[in-house]
Amino acid sequence: MQIILLEKVVNLGQLGEVVRVKDGYARNFLIPQGKAKRATEVAIKEFEARRAELEKAQAEKLAAAQALGEKLNGLTLAITAKAGVDGRLFGSITNIDIAEQLKTNGFAIEKAQIRLPNGPLKTIGQHGVSVAPHTDVVVDVTIDIVAEKA
Repeated sequence: MQIILLEKVVNLGQLGEVVRVKDGYARNFLIPQGKAKRATEVAIKEFEARRAELEKAQAEKLAAAQALGEKLNGLTLAITAKAGVDGRLFGSITNIDIAEQLKTNGFAIEKAQIRLPNGPLKTIGQHGVSVAPHTDVVVDVTIDIVAEKA
């Protein structure tokens, strides 16, 4: 299916590009989330008329994400979890747990914006995690997992 991108999409293209994607990806993800439209003649003309407005909105999102990235850069979060005597957790710390901790600290980050390079965290200690509030803004956050006191 041919679509026109209404914002930058990772590994797909920039704002305004007409790209071909699988039908299901377009119908089930890109179009419902407002990231793309079908690339018909009418839609392309409508996009060209709104191009400046969309570019301005994208620039504002990028500026807000950069400001958030400045605040997040180098942040250390402490999370307590139950652990055994050998330092392994009973369960694991996932991106959902990290997103909840960030929300309690006043940062509006979704779980999909947290990247765990080695999967869920399963041991106590400090772990590096990437947070991407925008496709162009990726910052590193340190997660300090502490054993819960009984």
